[in-house]
Amino acid sequence: MEPLKEMFGKSYYNRLSGAVSQVYTRFQKDEFIKQALEPLATLSLNERMRHTSKLLRQHLPDEYKKAVNILKKVAPLVDRGYTALVFPDFVSQFGIHDFTTSLDALHFFTSFGSSEFAIRTFLKMDFDRTINVMQDWSLDKNEHVRRLASEGSRPRLPWSFKLDEVIKYPEKTGRILENLKEDESLYVRKSVANHLNDITKDSPTYVLELIQGWNQQHIHTQWIIKRGCRSLFKIGDKQSLKVFNYTADVSVAVKKFSATSTLKIGDTLKFEFDLVSQSKNAQKLMVDFKIHYVKKSGQLSAKVFKLKEIELKAGETVALSKTQRFQDFTTRKHFAGKHKLEIVVNGEVVKKCTFEVLKK
Repeated sequence: MEPLKEMFGKSYYNRLSGAVSQVYTRFQKDEFIKQALEPLATLSLNERMRHTSKLLRQHLPDEYKKAVNILKKVAPLVDRGYTALVFPDFVSQFGIHDFTTSLDALHFFTSFGSSEFAIRTFLKMDFDRTINVMQDWSLDKNEHVRRLASEGSRPRLPWSFKLDEVIKYPEKTGRILENLKEDESLYVRKSVANHLNDITKDSPTYVLELIQGWNQQHIHTQWIIKRGCRSLFKIGDKQSLKVFNYTADVSVAVKKFSATSTLKIGDTLKFEFDLVSQSKNAQKLMVDFKIHYVKKSGQLSAKVFKLKEIELKAGETVALSKTQRFQDFTTRKHFAGKHKLEIVVNGEVVKKCTFEVLKK
């Protein structure tokens, strides 16, 4: 599989320079491509993006507004997706001095390649002024812009720096979340849920108080809350379980449990069991399983996976089974050693075992 950084390769720079040349006739296409390719082999994915932003700054007009206007015409002519993040990156690197032009540009560029990382530079520089604009964005007719309002202001956005202002004062993004809590776009709802989940890491009580005031019967709001509280569910937080009426003190037994005891990297872990109610009342249960993976260091790192949500009647038995592939990907590597498997019901571990993973 070709490394992701190859998205910024020779063919990309040919396409980009061709598009810029259509809009800006003074653009030195050949020189741009030459300078783009010279250090490429030594640069990572994001270093290539930043390298591209800097080169565009060198080859476009010195006046920032003129350069941005050229890029606005270029963006629709090239591929959307990750490589299009170069446009908002350009703004974050060279547009701090012109707040109005820059935020207008990020609003425009986010439909081609998300401005979620770039907007954080402005939040760091002037949080209150930027968040006020983002509150307006949360009401925009364009789903990409609405998502930007939520995603860009997440306190713990992956692959970016933390927003300490939101971690300390989560209510500062409350209006954005309020505006988006019933959004029809799944793209937006996923962001709102992830934003909530970020906040639960530092201020779980705030999140639970916030969602108490929402219409939890609304199908979109219900989806957001459920996904947004997933980290609390995983640790068995009683308050969050109560929001969705999950049974607080589960009374179950695990019987007929069996699991693969030994497997090689590339094989599949299989396990099955009967979950038996030992209660006189019906129980609303969230059944998960947790695998403690062996890391390269030899230490264990736990990851929780969803298994099933059930309404278990008094004395009822339900048979459950699952397979989990131990295949290496670019985002996850497996290592030989003794792993642990746990069955978790409403945050409580009800069964555990170990299994051995061997080298290929």
